[in-house]
Amino acid sequence: MKITPDPNLRILLIGASGGIGAAMADALQGTRLATLSRSADGLDVTDEASVAAAAARLEGPFDLIFDATGALEIGGHGPEKALAQIDPQAMAAQFALNAIGPALLLKHFGPHLRREGRAVFATLSARVGSIGDNRLGGWISYRAAKAALNQIVRTAAIELARRNRETIVVALHPGTVQTDLTRKYLGRHPAVTPEEAAQNLLKVLAGLTPAQNGGFFDYAGKDIPW
Repeated sequence: MKITPDPNLRILLIGASGGIGAAMADALQGTRLATLSRSADGLDVTDEASVAAAAARLEGPFDLIFDATGALEIGGHGPEKALAQIDPQAMAAQFALNAIGPALLLKHFGPHLRREGRAVFATLSARVGSIGDNRLGGWISYRAAKAALNQIVRTAAIELARRNRETIVVALHPGTVQTDLTRKYLGRHPAVTPEEAAQNLLKVLAGLTPAQNGGFFDYAGKDIPW
């Protein structure tokens, strides 16, 4: 089922040039959509000055801020298969992009969320960031960065709900998505197109309630263990 966007919604999509981000941008046509990306706007979520400048250029309030930034492979470093493959710089890069980046977005764009009525901040996490669901090992830096992101989301959700009880801050797992960044890691896992992923995520977003603030959900809206 295709989710039809509400033309009255004010939405900010960050990371609009990536595989999932671009599909989300297409799916959200018909809303009052603003987009930000590295390629089009020079936004670098690992640089606080860049994030702060981008936030200063925009005026809220937004009903939804969707963060589609992040990467599995950074600087040619793929996921580790064993502890012996840990590289400190590669691990730091994972945390900079996949954890600190969204934290900076929450810091500088969180104030742009609507202060009254339903307001949502959603960021892309990953099931492999679940500590409770980890039974295979490996992918240490990426797992750890996404686990850190989940804690950031949980903590930010508490703070942002204090100024608007209808605020919903969540981490979302989009499933395995066919993008250039994940192609070599798909293996035998069933994968969906970015367009399918966007529709799945929009359906989840449409159904979220304030009672789910601070949660971690998959593309079907099901809870994922921390």
